[in-house]
Amino acid sequence: MTQHIPLLVPGAKSSGEKLTVTAPFDNACIATVDTAEIDAARAALETAHALFCDRDQWIPAGDRIAILEKTVGLMVAQKRELAVAAAREGGKPLVDSLVEVDRAIDCVKICVQTMRTSAGSVIPMRLNAGSAGRVAFTQHEPIGVVLAFSAFNHPLNLIAHQVVPAVATGCPVIVKPAGATPLSCMRLVGILREAGLPAAWCQAFLTRDRDVSEQLVADPRVAFFSFIGSPSVGWMLRSKLAPGTRCALEHGGAAPVIVASDANLQTTIPLLVKGGFYHAGQVCVSVQRVFAHRSIAHELADQLVAAAGSLRVGDPTLDDTDVGPLIREAEVARVDDWVTEAVEGGAKLLSGGKKIGTTCYAPTVLFDPPTDVRVSKLEIFGPVVCIYPFEHIDDAIARANALPFAFQSAIFTQDIDVALRTARRLNASAVMVNEHTAFRVDWMPFAGLRESGMGVGGIPHTMEEMQIEKMIVIRSSEL
Repeated sequence: MTQHIPLLVPGAKSSGEKLTVTAPFDNACIATVDTAEIDAARAALETAHALFCDRDQWIPAGDRIAILEKTVGLMVAQKRELAVAAAREGGKPLVDSLVEVDRAIDCVKICVQTMRTSAGSVIPMRLNAGSAGRVAFTQHEPIGVVLAFSAFNHPLNLIAHQVVPAVATGCPVIVKPAGATPLSCMRLVGILREAGLPAAWCQAFLTRDRDVSEQLVADPRVAFFSFIGSPSVGWMLRSKLAPGTRCALEHGGAAPVIVASDANLQTTIPLLVKGGFYHAGQVCVSVQRVFAHRSIAHELADQLVAAAGSLRVGDPTLDDTDVGPLIREAEVARVDDWVTEAVEGGAKLLSGGKKIGTTCYAPTVLFDPPTDVRVSKLEIFGPVVCIYPFEHIDDAIARANALPFAFQSAIFTQDIDVALRTARRLNASAVMVNEHTAFRVDWMPFAGLRESGMGVGGIPHTMEEMQIEKMIVIRSSEL
C-alpha cells in the first residue's frame, strides 16, 4: 500500500489536490502527500505567530536541549531506514545518503553544542560620566517565526540545516520541502515531535499553488525567511518580504577549479571525480569548470575520463552505485541538450554525453567548450565536468571570475605562494586548497555571494541569524 502523508499543520485539513511522490530512478510511486491551500497555510502562520507572541509558552532552553538529544537517539536508531528513504526519493546513491544521515545527526548535535557555549556579552560601562552607575549586557532571544523553503538535492540534511536551528533557538518554524522530495522532511518533523517537540512549534506542508508561497513570504508575521533553491525564485521571493523580515538565500553557482602545472594529479583526480559527479552533479558547489594549465591539461583530462568511466551508474538504493539518476527525466533531456550545444560549438566530448535510459546521464567530460555555451555560463546541475586549458594563472583567475556567481572555488598546487595568490584573487566566499569545491562540514560558514545568494549558512551561523541580541542596561547607585 502506498504511504500517505497528511498536512503536518495542527487543526488544518487539506482541500488541495494530493501530490504523488515518485522515485526518480524508476518513476515508481512512493507516496502521496496532502497539499495546502491558502487557508491551511494561514492557519499554520497564525499558530506559529501566536506561539511566539505568548512568551509564557516559550520552551525553556534546557527542555529544547532534551528534545534535540532525544532526536539524535531516534535518528541514530533509524539511520539506514532514513538513508534508504532519502536515496529512493531523491536519487542520491545509498553510500552518500548514509553520509547525509550522519551529517543531519551531527547538525542536531552541533545545535546542542552551540546552545551550551554561545552567550551574550558584557558592554563596557562606567567609562565616563555618562555611563557611570550602570552595567549593561546582552542576551539572545529567538527572532520570531521562521519560514523555510527547501530544495530536493539533500532531502534530509537541508531540512536539518533549516529546521533544527529554529527549534534550538526557540523559534516556531514552518517548512515547505521540495515537491520532489518531501518525505525525508516529514520524517524529520515526525521525529522531532516524537522526541517531545509540541506539534505547533514545527509545522510542515506542501502546496501546489505558487501564490500561497508568495503570500506566506510577504506576511509581516514572518521574522526570518530561509530559502534554498534556484536564484530566479529566491531573488523574486526576497523582493516580496515585508519590511524587517530577515532572510538567508542559498542558490547555486558554476564552481571553478584551477589546477596549476605542479598539481599532484594522483591526489587531484579522485577529488575532482567526487566533486563533479557526486549526486550526479546536483550540488550547488559541484565541480563544474576546471581550468588546467596547458602543460597538464590533456593528462588531467585522460585521467579524469578513466576515473569517470569506472563509476557505476544506476539504482541509488544499491550499495555499489556511484552515480544515481537526475531528479526528473526533463533534467536528463536538459543536460543532454546543453552537452550537445557545447559539442556542436566546438567542445571535444571525451566521455559520456549520453542518456542512460530515461532517468540517468553518463558522467561526462568536455574539453575546452566555448565561453558562450550554457555549460560555460550557467550552473549545469548534472554530471558534467568541463576542462579549459590556460597558459597563465592570472588568465585562469579572470575566467573563473567572469560569471555573476560566487560561492566555493578551489586551487590545486604544491606552491604555497600560488595557492595564496589565487585564493586572494578568486571571487568566492570560500577557496579550497587541494580540495574539491563541494567540501563542507556543517559547522563552517557556507555562503553564496553575488547571484549565488546572501546570508550565511552553517549551523552556528544560522542559529546566530535566527536570534536577536537584546541589550539590558541597569542603573544603580551601588555601581
